[in-house]
Amino acid sequence: QVQLVESGGGSVQAGGSLRLSCAAPRDTVRSYSTAWFRLAPAKEREGVAAIDWVGLIMYADSVKGRFTISRDIRNNTLTLQMNSLKPEDTAMYYCAADARRCALDSPCYNYWGQGTQVTVSS
Repeated sequence: QVQLVESGGGSVQAGGSLRLSCAAPRDTVRSYSTAWFRLAPAKEREGVAAIDWVGLIMYADSVKGRFTISRDIRNNTLTLQMNSLKPEDTAMYYCAADARRCALDSPCYNYWGQGTQVTVSS
């Protein structure tokens, strides 16, 4: 069982920044595909950013140049630095992990956190 715990969400004005963290069990960040997804009301779940065990990174076009995904293997933590936030970034953000190379394919991921809310006001 892989338990993931997100933190760092909150409310911010447009143009601001937030940093999300996902605490994972030992070796998960080192050995698994990990990613951030988001779910906004009346929208489908969207893959935001992913990083696999060799460090290959992918971003959704909507966040390229604004968001940065990173991992701290020593502390078993996945991070999403979000800059230049927009109201359309408002959503529940979820951390996900899987032993397979899942990239931004949501159904591929078996392990999910409970989410952290991000609200961006205009």
